Order: sequence, then structure tokens, then C-alpha cells
Amino acid sequence: MSAPSRVDACGDRLRALFTHAHPDDESSKGAATMARYVAEGIRVVVCTLTGGERGDILNPKLDTPENNARLPELRKAEMERARAILGVEQVWLGYEDSGYFEGEPWPPTPPGSLAAAPVEEAAARLAPLLRELRPHVVVTYDERGGYPHPDHIMTHRVTMAALDLAADPAALPAAGPAWIVPKVYYQMGFHRRRFAKLDRLMHERGLVSPYADRLRDWQEDEMADRLTTFVPCADYFEVRDKALLAHATQVDPDGPWFAVPLDIQKAGWPTEDYELVRSTVPTALPESDLFAGLACPAAASADDWRI
Repeated sequence: MSAPSRVDACGDRLRALFTHAHPDDESSKGAATMARYVAEGIRVVVCTLTGGERGDILNPKLDTPENNARLPELRKAEMERARAILGVEQVWLGYEDSGYFEGEPWPPTPPGSLAAAPVEEAAARLAPLLRELRPHVVVTYDERGGYPHPDHIMTHRVTMAALDLAADPAALPAAGPAWIVPKVYYQMGFHRRRFAKLDRLMHERGLVSPYADRLRDWQEDEMADRLTTFVPCADYFEVRDKALLAHATQVDPDGPWFAVPLDIQKAGWPTEDYELVRSTVPTALPESDLFAGLACPAAASADDWRI
């Protein structure tokens, strides 16, 4: 028997949209939050902006010429498996992966890739989904993309532009009535405070921490000062890991992603963390729920955005 749907103050089923750059990002960033909300009867949709076509195979056991030749096909199949594990809906925005390179000079941006698209064009693709879904909550990356991959940075820019476009009643008249998203968040899970706590618990257990080098080179934690919202979701860490492992070409099951035992993760940092950046509803910070404070969204105005 499925859980009864969580609803807003108007009795409308709660809905959330998470935007991500590539297949596998949804499973490494906020996946336990999504699994928890699905279990609570909330409608959760993932919009994946690219197909991950220019990614690398990061699992050495699968890094073969045959798999590299069919990587786009493999990544779509992996996304479908992860989607089913998390219980979310998933749509593609339709852009190609822009690729990621170390060092200089940076090669030309491939035509058809997300990084080559004008922000306004890509936002006009995403805004109709916002109007159709009418999410109460949208989650995306911060202005740095979480890390400086061009597709992550573009995902931030496109999402924020689409939010404004969807809220403008004069824009995109064929896309349906305007929709103002009541709450907008940045996904902020990779902050130093979390890694430092898990690192300490690993050492106390006599285990080798995968975070030692990262912490040594990472003295400032600007992200931690921006955190507003801590969603308890430790009961769904196993689901998160299963979804990430479904992206078999993108993660080494024997690598650092899985080096910290789940009991240490649950005890050391049982939340996934966010920054509230827009809200049309009053809410007390810190929050423990992305949907805290929601009333009837139809009564909101874009002029009411605050935070």
C-alpha cells in the first residue's frame, strides 16, 4: 500500500522538481531526500539537462572499447534503473553533454551541447515543464555548479532563468498559465563540515578515511555558512547507494564513494543539506523540510520572493 500523499494547505499534492546536469548527478546529490519524499507520497520529478554522452567511464571494470562506443545508450539505461530505484519521475531536457577537461587550453564547446546553448533558449525549454508540473519546490545547483563543470554551471543558470520565465504571465503564452515556484533551493551537500565529521569518526573507528587529502587542501568552508535546511534522510542512504550503483559506468563500487560504512554516515551526518534562496512563504531557519511553511501557492506573487 502506497503512502498517503502529503498536501499543501490547499489540499494539493506536494510536488518537487530537481534539475541535474547529467545522469548519475541525481543519485549523488540529494538522492536520499528524494527517496524519502517519494515514500511520503510527494511527487518528485528529475529533469536531466544532458545525456552524459561525453563523460568518461569511471568504473575500471567496465572501461572497455565496446562500452565507450555505446556510452550514450548505457547512460540512458543506467538512468532508467536509478529512476526506478528512487521512485522518481524523470525527463530529459535534450542537450548533449559538453564534456569536461583538465588544464588549458579548453577545447571548443561542441555544437548541440548545453554549454553552447544560449541560457534563454534552454530556459524556454525548461519553463514549460515548470508550468506543467507546478512544483512547490525546485532544487538546483548554486552559482558555482557545485564544482566548475560547464554543464553544472549552466544547469544553475538555466534553472534560475526558467523560474523567472515560468513566473512571467507575458512570456511563453502557449506554455500554459504562469507558475511561481514557492521555494527554491541550492543542493549543498559537499561541504567541509560534513566531510570533517565523517573523517573524525573514521579515525575513531581505526579506519582509513577517504577525505584526508581533501580536507588538508580545503581549509575554508564558505558553503557551510550558507546552509539553511537539513533534511533527515538517513533511513534512505541505502536507497541512495543502490541508485548510484545503478550508474555502473560512472562509479567504482570499490572506490571512495563507498569507503565510509553506512552506520558511520548515519550517525555522523544523517541529513542532506540545502540553501533556501527564494521563498514566497515565511519559514523559520534552520529548516528540516524543503516543504516547510507552504500555504496555497496560487496566492503568491513573484514580487514576494525573499531570502
